[in-house]
Amino acid sequence: MENVILVIHLLLALALIGVVLMQRSEGGGLGMGGGGGGGAVSARSAGTALGKLTWILGVAFICTTLTLTVIAASKASGVSVMDRLGGATAPAAETDSSLPGLDTDGLLPPPSAGDTGDAPLVPRAD
Repeated sequence: MENVILVIHLLLALALIGVVLMQRSEGGGLGMGGGGGGGAVSARSAGTALGKLTWILGVAFICTTLTLTVIAASKASGVSVMDRLGGATAPAAETDSSLPGLDTDGLLPPPSAGDTGDAPLVPRAD
């Protein structure tokens, strides 16, 4: 059922794009130019067949959008994604046998025998 609605939704989107592109341009943006009426919506443009078809396709597009949203929400589990991420524990880090000499975290090599930890961060230029 969801796939059928999705196909109808895509066809409606393509039809809506086509109908909007077929409409006559008024000049300026949002119908502000050419021929009185003024404002974003004039009474003259609302009565055309393409205008009515645009409204019908727009309403149908919104209905299929809401239907797909309801179907997706009903299929979703009651657990949030954040709840699933927070409740899971990270797997224990395993040491890689191909990298000898790494500590148990696998991040830093073990300290050398004479290392006191106060060495400079950059190597000395000798």
